Amino acid sequence: MTSSQAAPAAVKILIAGGFGVGKTTLVGAVSEVAPLRTEEYLTKASIGVDDLAGIGQKDTTTVALDFGRITVSPELVVYLFGTPGQERFWFMWNDLVNGALGGVVIADTRRLETSFASIDFYESRDIPFVVAINCFHGHNTRTPDEIRAALDLDPHVPLLIGDVRERPFGRDVLLALVDHLMSLPVAAG
Repeated sequence: MTSSQAAPAAVKILIAGGFGVGKTTLVGAVSEVAPLRTEEYLTKASIGVDDLAGIGQKDTTTVALDFGRITVSPELVVYLFGTPGQERFWFMWNDLVNGALGGVVIADTRRLETSFASIDFYESRDIPFVVAINCFHGHNTRTPDEIRAALDLDPHVPLLIGDVRERPFGRDVLLALVDHLMSLPVAAG
């Protein structure tokens, strides 16, 4: 970059959700670079602390953050920050949210209750967000209306259903967030 070139504008998006819903997977699916991950193996110390019901063979957990990048153009870079999902690491969310333009809540229909804290987090800070229902292996037992009612989502909050392992779905989630952000009224300043 020469001295006459401006640095690209940076946009920060926060990816939140319960333990084991696919936050790390989403960041990895859409990042153009190998994502930074702070995963550690689950240990015996997590027995009785972490609820592994419905998670399958999960053996690692994010302890600080996931980080990915998408270069939209030479003038615009999107930075993705994935939060840890376990309650004992939620204190990290307060630091990770600083400067975020918007957020994504990832939820799993087998354990919708694990997404309540993420939705409350965004709503209490007036941070626009979308909800991505992650259907691992196509597993979804609820209709969009049932999910929206169970999560008590406002009608204007976009809800998408797919598999976060698939890059096109991850792209669609991020584009839905951009569309949602652009549809919001501009605050008078």
